[in-house]
This record gives sequence, C-alpha cells and structure tokens, in this order.
Amino acid sequence: MVTHSLSTPESTRTIGIADLPSLVGRHLGTSKRIRITQQQIDTFADATGDHQWIHVDTERAATGPFGGTIAHGYLTLSLAVPLFWDLLQVDDATQVINYGLNKVRFPAPVPVDSEVGAEAHVVAVDAIKNGWQLTVGLTFTIEGVERPVCVCEMIIRYLGDIA
Repeated sequence: MVTHSLSTPESTRTIGIADLPSLVGRHLGTSKRIRITQQQIDTFADATGDHQWIHVDTERAATGPFGGTIAHGYLTLSLAVPLFWDLLQVDDATQVINYGLNKVRFPAPVPVDSEVGAEAHVVAVDAIKNGWQLTVGLTFTIEGVERPVCVCEMIIRYLGDIA
C-alpha cells in the first residue's frame, strides 16, 4: 500500500515492498541537495588514495580549467544512496542490498561548494527470491549547470515478505 503520494517531489515516499512493481516507469521526484565541501573532497582523497591536484590543491586548481577544485566523480556517485533514500523508503523490507550500477557517466564537473541533488525514475522492477530488484535511473545535477554531473542506473534489492 502506498502511504504517501508519488507526485510530491519535496518529500520522501514510503511504500510497502509488495507495491514496488507499481513503480515501473514512475518518476520519483527530485531529492534534497547535499553540499560538497573541500573537507569532504580531501577526506575522500585520503580514503581512496586519489590525490590528483584538481581535487586537493586549492592554489593550483584556482588557476586550472575549472577555477577551483572539483569533487571526484566517485565522490559524487557515492551520494546515490542518501539522495535516493531521500526519495523512497520501503518500510517493510527486511533487508536492502546495494547490488550495483549500470551505465555510469560524469558529463560535467562538480566544483567545490556545489550542492548536488538527484532526480530518480524507476526503470525496472524484477522479481528475485524473497523480494524485488529495482533498477533506478539517477540524474545528478547542480544549480546553474545545464548538463548533469553524473548519470547512472542503480540496482537495489529489497528482501522481505512480498505476498
């Protein structure tokens, strides 16, 4: 049973696991935005070992092609989970598994202090043992930039009672 309207993009939707197939082809709205700070970029660089100057050297990056540092593409991609969960919660799933990604691209950079949001639409819902597998198209954007900063398909498995 759907407990919130799927047409209101400013709020999280809560749905029961048995109703996931009803979402095929549906636009889920636009998420909140998350600001990307230099501290986050530096922490991500430390965690991944990717210390390329365009991300962490603020002085050199100021004279570079983007006029400042930019977020790692994979840092932007890592926002998929919190941005998607801002749009959809499955209240009776006993387990949620991030199963993978399809078709990941980074068409535009994310300058430091940008606020990243995502739009989501449900591409497919497939039956799996004890649940459903959702394929969700995500388009990440920042204010004032026409091109998306990341596009991907995220695959999530929801397990529980689907009867």
